[in-house]
Amino acid sequence: MDTAEIRRRFVAHFERNGHQAVPSASLLLDDPNLLFVNAGMVPFKPYFLGQETPPYRRATSVQKCVRTPDIEDVGKTTRHGTFFEMCGNFSFGDYFKQGAIELAWELVTRSREDGGWGLEESRLYPSVYDDDPEALELWKKITGLPEERILRLGKKENYWSMGVPGPGGPCSEILYDRGPAYGPDFDAARLGPDMPFALEDRLLEIWNLVFMQDELSAVRSKSDFDIAGSLPKKNIDTGMGLERVAFLLQGRENMYEIDVMFPVIEKAMELTGRRYGAGGQQGHEDDVRFRVVADHVRSSMMLIADGVVPGNEARGYVLRRLLRRAVRSMRLLGFEDRALPELMPVSRDKMGETYGELHRDWERISTVAYAEEDAFRQTLRAGTAIFDLATTELRSGGGSQLSGDKAFALHDTYGFPIDLTLEMASEQGLSVDEAGFRRLMTEQRERAKADAKAKKGQHRDARAYREVADSLGRAVEFTGYTDVVTEGAVRGLVTAGGVVASAREGDEVELVLDRTPFYAEGGGQLADQGVIELENGALLQVRDVQSPITGLVVHKALVLSGEVTPGLAAQGRVDIERRRSISRSHTATHMVHKAFREALGETATQAGSENSPGRFRFDFSATGSVPTSVMQDVEERVNDLVLADLAVHAELMSQEDAVKSGAMALFGEKYGDQVRVISVGDWARELCGGTHAHRSGQLGVVKLLGESSIGSGVRRVEALVGGDAYRFLAREHVLVAQLSEALKVRPEMLPERVHDIVEKLRTAEKEIEKVRLAQLLANGAQLAADAVDVNGVKVVAHRADGAGGGDVRTLALDVRGRLAAGEPGVVVIIGSTGSGADTKVAVVAAVNDQARSRGVSANELVRAVGPLVGGRGGGKDDVAQGGGGDASRLDEAIALVGTEVARATGQPGA
Repeated sequence: MDTAEIRRRFVAHFERNGHQAVPSASLLLDDPNLLFVNAGMVPFKPYFLGQETPPYRRATSVQKCVRTPDIEDVGKTTRHGTFFEMCGNFSFGDYFKQGAIELAWELVTRSREDGGWGLEESRLYPSVYDDDPEALELWKKITGLPEERILRLGKKENYWSMGVPGPGGPCSEILYDRGPAYGPDFDAARLGPDMPFALEDRLLEIWNLVFMQDELSAVRSKSDFDIAGSLPKKNIDTGMGLERVAFLLQGRENMYEIDVMFPVIEKAMELTGRRYGAGGQQGHEDDVRFRVVADHVRSSMMLIADGVVPGNEARGYVLRRLLRRAVRSMRLLGFEDRALPELMPVSRDKMGETYGELHRDWERISTVAYAEEDAFRQTLRAGTAIFDLATTELRSGGGSQLSGDKAFALHDTYGFPIDLTLEMASEQGLSVDEAGFRRLMTEQRERAKADAKAKKGQHRDARAYREVADSLGRAVEFTGYTDVVTEGAVRGLVTAGGVVASAREGDEVELVLDRTPFYAEGGGQLADQGVIELENGALLQVRDVQSPITGLVVHKALVLSGEVTPGLAAQGRVDIERRRSISRSHTATHMVHKAFREALGETATQAGSENSPGRFRFDFSATGSVPTSVMQDVEERVNDLVLADLAVHAELMSQEDAVKSGAMALFGEKYGDQVRVISVGDWARELCGGTHAHRSGQLGVVKLLGESSIGSGVRRVEALVGGDAYRFLAREHVLVAQLSEALKVRPEMLPERVHDIVEKLRTAEKEIEKVRLAQLLANGAQLAADAVDVNGVKVVAHRADGAGGGDVRTLALDVRGRLAAGEPGVVVIIGSTGSGADTKVAVVAAVNDQARSRGVSANELVRAVGPLVGGRGGGKDDVAQGGGGDASRLDEAIALVGTEVARATGQPGA
């Protein structure tokens, strides 16, 4: 049974049993605790936490998930991968334990001819939480299994929570016995509360049923928490690993060998000439690498499809690691050419049977992935050069082991993988301090975990908002698409302390109206501002508008006068000029987005935006900087369409119809079943809930200010719209006129004239530098002639005011070369520049071979002088340099040189 059919049967089974089929959400959700959706229940969290009212009592989904805590262990086990699909069914206060058990058991055991999966009952072992006798009795009753076939496990295995205060509850798992080839024989009735490690491969968990019944008040760890009481509504959350069931039903050894993954391994075998499953130590290592390739290619592709681009932080860093580990694994398998263009299309063709966007967006997805591989191949070349330098230094010092610090720097700073370091060191007969490397990696990982833990508890406490929303009984009506003044009524007041009964002059409050013209910040558009006036004369200044939970709009306002209480009639008045200015910016963003896609291709997809009064910034995917000519073309294209005065109109339709109509949907945005499509003429179409100009002509003019990088693969364009753009251009015109007048050229000749002036200045600066250096070195002969004899060593100690570090070094080496051949000689030059806090002192010591044979070291001289100039330094015995920030004791420092030479030559009193 192929994976697509397993998925289809799962969804069909629950649809037949009254569940709403919910499409998979994006892998990217706005959750401070998660980089990616990592479980099927994540999109439903607001319902389980009581932040929002679910629109259905029963639901089912097959959710895309990514888990990345143990990326380095992927492929070493047969059960874990980074990307996976979690099938789940959910009940929100509807059926509970009995219903969940019945539905799961029915699908698992029903014959394939009748639409089930047909797993043998004799191989199935349910498990229950050892303090949940109710579940134990239900399993016996529903399945007819004897009690000794049901495992009783402890909190670690069979109690679920989110890791923060909130809902939790016991679990029941369905385990599949894979037979004695995968672990020792066992007696289910005698197993303790912890699943023995030796049985984890044999008793494979395929489905976890969570009975969400408890309210947790303090969660200290997975197995240490307080139960405050029972939830008012008991819920069901289940998770079934699609890949695990697939490899069981397809008769495969592990998830990497199922129909949607193994073709990538087959292609990798073809490219490398290695064989998967060859056996032996080398075969085992190769198998791990093949699995890494299959997993990471698929995971990377799915992440890019949902809008992630490679980077050095957060989601981008995870994607970069996945892509680079896949490429690295192919290299370790012996394939050094570009691998992703060979492998990723294979994964696309299999996963694209379910996720059509992989085919629709392939140009963008492949461009991002292949560019990252090319960048990594350059990194490998650079890392190899750095590795070679490190090994040369190691050998010159007589060493044979590369330090953990060096290996970690190669890995962390240069992106050079440790296993390549190990491989290359082995080829050169060297070892690597792996223990030191692992220690540094662990320290880094612990810091990351501590940072993640510090973010725990950032779930918004939505109880006050939920209370107001429940009392309202429906979503707040937004009238702002057509009106900027709306009559309504106060329905709730919220402060930091929760829901309040009133607010007075000077109070800051979050006010909820039943109807509002104010746009809540979202989709890159800043919130409206304005005033709310109540029937009793009270007046509030609206400073911000947010939607903390779905369907609720809160106005963050300052009470200017009077008293505010729920029930009062209210009139909301939007600052119309601000609204119009922001709306123009938002429409301009859509137009610029479309123009960049025309100019750069479909890969130039929006990655973020901010629409402010009179200006906007627009982030988009790009593999490199945007040429000036393209910026000019985009600006010209947009302004031509501004002049065309195209109608801007909105339509409501299903998301499916919107996509079919050619409307762009932005990655990571949350859309409902009905979406709003904004069209600028018949040219730009995009899903958008924001406010817009009525016609493109209302934008007046759009001026792109420039573009820059804000991360790997993401560029940012900033622009002005309307009056702000006009005023900017007017200032630019005045500036150009002033420059033309000053330089006596026509405006179009300014760039050439300025270029000529800059070139002349550069030439003059070079000539001045030559003259200055010649003057500095002109003193060299006299300084050498004036050398003082200290115990038979010619010493020059000179203060060069106004000379910087480079000049000081040049002079010191020049003077040393002028000293009489064959005589011991020492030169110390101390220069200073700047004054006060900006003072910089440079010290250079140069010692010839004869002086070094007498015991004089340039390194020791600089170390001795350093404290007197407020700094330090060092180097080799022949030349050393240092610096500081204190020029008050330079004469003392000069005098100290002779003393140090006398001490070094054995006669400190000389």
